[in-house]
Amino acid sequence: MKLPQNTLCLSALFFSTVACSSLAQVEATTVGDCRKITGRVERLACYDLLAERFDKPEASAAASLVPSLNVAEAPKVELKRADPSAVSAIDAAWGFDPLSDPYKISFFRENYFLLGRYSNNPNNAPYRASFNEQYDLDQVEAKFQLSFKNRIWTTDDRRWGLWAAYTQQSHWQLYNSEVSRPFRDSNYMPELIVSYRPNLDLGAGFKWMLLNGGVIHESNGRSDSVSRSWNRLYSEVGIEKGNLALFGTVWYRVKENADTDDNPDIVDYLGHGKLSAVYRWQGNSFTGELRGNLSTGKGAIKAGWFTPPVIGPLRAYVQIFSGYGESMIDYNWKQTTIGVGFAINDGF
Repeated sequence: MKLPQNTLCLSALFFSTVACSSLAQVEATTVGDCRKITGRVERLACYDLLAERFDKPEASAAASLVPSLNVAEAPKVELKRADPSAVSAIDAAWGFDPLSDPYKISFFRENYFLLGRYSNNPNNAPYRASFNEQYDLDQVEAKFQLSFKNRIWTTDDRRWGLWAAYTQQSHWQLYNSEVSRPFRDSNYMPELIVSYRPNLDLGAGFKWMLLNGGVIHESNGRSDSVSRSWNRLYSEVGIEKGNLALFGTVWYRVKENADTDDNPDIVDYLGHGKLSAVYRWQGNSFTGELRGNLSTGKGAIKAGWFTPPVIGPLRAYVQIFSGYGESMIDYNWKQTTIGVGFAINDGF
């Protein structure tokens, strides 16, 4: 049976109205709402309606109000180094900054070259005994020291570290042309150090910043009557207040075979420990060191002045020493010396 055209149009309009009415009955605001619709056609229409809604500018504007979950847009936490002027000198010297190189290489003790070092009482005796001849040393010679350390292990926060260090000090008869300008003595000091940062407030503005433990071998690499050497275990503490740093070190000499000990009485002159200080002021550094043996009354004092840099990193340096043991060959010889030259660092 053929239906009139008007009847077909009315039927189509009727079914469209029913479908729209059924969708209108469902508040399709989420995908979950569309999923609840049982009719296949109606469910598909719901999805289409939802998609059209989010394509509209108003929906895009609303969506922009939703916080983004894009990781790239998340705020970044950036670790920054402290102001260099406020950094502890001990922290800087021992790499306690958590951002420091875990395998840091740095200066250790003072690195310097004294163009002239004058002694009021040169020690000629060891050389006369060795060469069986008159050997008068010049009162003025050159003296230099090289010293560096390398951290070979550390914790993530850098509070603990294991260091290998080496120091060499040489006395050079640079101006003694009569005997071919020999090196009078050279001392070699390899050592292994465990460092720790206590960071404890001691009151009065002082903070305990350093605790070291180490083992050190020191010798002049010579033989026979001019051979000098000893091995030590030591502990060192360092405290700090502003531009002032104070250090205390105690050591124990490892006993050697009496038949092969070249200097059995070395502790009588070099003692069981030392006290040292560094004060920095307007680019200058003033250093002092005191060591000795209370039971024998023998020891030494050393003082130094480092100017601000004068040529590149080089600083003018004045060193004064008085007492026993300026070098290993002179461990039991008392003299007063003064030297002038250049230095790179002040012991930090």
